[in-house]
Amino acid sequence: MQFAVDRTAVHGRPALRVRGELDVATVARLAECVEAELSAAPRGLVVDLTDTAFMDSSGARQLARTAKRAAETGTALQVVCPRSNSPVRLVIDLLELDRLVPVVETAALTDGEVGS
Repeated sequence: MQFAVDRTAVHGRPALRVRGELDVATVARLAECVEAELSAAPRGLVVDLTDTAFMDSSGARQLARTAKRAAETGTALQVVCPRSNSPVRLVIDLLELDRLVPVVETAALTDGEVGS
């Protein structure tokens, strides 16, 4: 699967859907997309790793940087990674990344949002 970061929306919030392998060769593309989204200071941002086939330590480091940058801009971040995505969840769990990054099974509504 070729790497791609697709811009989309989830419950009216900007979202980045990451497909393929998130590693040292591709992490700069995700960083660029994150910065582009956060520069607009949205209320929320979703990074969806559901279709991410692999993530190395550089990908994990970028998620931690994303969480820090989102906090600086006052943006509520959600990183979606279902347990069924075992290759990526393994990295998240081994590094205890969920202590730094809000990792969820599915994108949830935030306060004030209404589901369709």
